[in-house]
Amino acid sequence: MTAGSPVFVDTNVLVYFTFAHFAEHQGARRRLAECENLPATLWTSRQVLREFLAVATRPGFLTPLPSVPFLAQAVQAFEHWFQIAAEDAQVTALLLDLVENPGAHGRQVHDANIVATMRRHRISHLLTHNATDFRRFSPWVTVLPLIP
Repeated sequence: MTAGSPVFVDTNVLVYFTFAHFAEHQGARRRLAECENLPATLWTSRQVLREFLAVATRPGFLTPLPSVPFLAQAVQAFEHWFQIAAEDAQVTALLLDLVENPGAHGRQVHDANIVATMRRHRISHLLTHNATDFRRFSPWVTVLPLIP
């Protein structure tokens, strides 16, 4: 990755960055700081913001559950920090191509949609803790693991 490279930030990175009790918290803070210091343009999508809310409000995942005002503030902060990659008809067309080749089924469609969004906006790097989930998409994205 070079200075100015666009980097798409996955849901798990936002979760680990936001909640200090995860073992990956410092890693998320460090990796995002590294991207900013490069400097790299940080991107995410509304899908990722929705997934962040879904994870953070899942019963039993966080105890106690964070308050809605806290989560709203976090999402709004992400909206100001990151470029938001919009989804449009081109993203859908790219998604349909990825569903067919290399193939994506069930929950994998969410990852394929991230890759389609990245391709549409010419974002080549993905910062995620779930590198194996994106292995099938290696022709289109370069995974930056949360923990190198």
